[in-house]
Amino acid sequence: MEPLPTTYPLKHSVPKARVFIVFLSMVLCTAALCLLQLKFFKPKTKDFYSFEVKDSRGRIVSLEKYRGKATLVVNVASYCQHTDKNYVALQELHREFGPSHFTVLAFPCNQFGESEPGSSQEIESFTKGNYGVTFPVFHKIKILGSEAEPAFKFLIDSSKKEPRWNFWKYLVNPEGKVVKFWRPEEPIGTIKPEVASLIRQIIMKKREDL
Repeated sequence: MEPLPTTYPLKHSVPKARVFIVFLSMVLCTAALCLLQLKFFKPKTKDFYSFEVKDSRGRIVSLEKYRGKATLVVNVASYCQHTDKNYVALQELHREFGPSHFTVLAFPCNQFGESEPGSSQEIESFTKGNYGVTFPVFHKIKILGSEAEPAFKFLIDSSKKEPRWNFWKYLVNPEGKVVKFWRPEEPIGTIKPEVASLIRQIIMKKREDL
């Protein structure tokens, strides 16, 4: 009787070439998924209207409601050498050009000479009682430092101009981008033409879209 042939244990290890192909396929699939994610789920670029702020009573307000308008954003104060002149001029500007295509947005701040010591509601009452203000006056904020209001920080970062006193003004276009800024001592007369020009562009675009 012939002896049975000698058997050897089968090798279960996968050839190196096959391991490399599997690994390469996984890498390629991961890269493809990442590219798809970047294409279809790209994070939305921030603009001024994408932020939320608080009104004078502390309620959350989305600035999205002002998208499509020309907006003049101002850091205001009640007890400043610029208070009277600026509030009168800002209200006149708001009355002349608002509210359909333009608005003034006022943000009280007490970081410049401690000239805005009151509460947010007291500030709003002061502006309405003394100047007949009809534009929004928001919750008192900080503009400088680590606790700076993100919406206002966006204006500063975009313009590369940080307020050094009360009543700095930033003109924001309908898409939420800063297009111009003014210091407190600059007369409203220099601002009007810029606002009017932006409003004309808004009206023309609306007519084209009809």
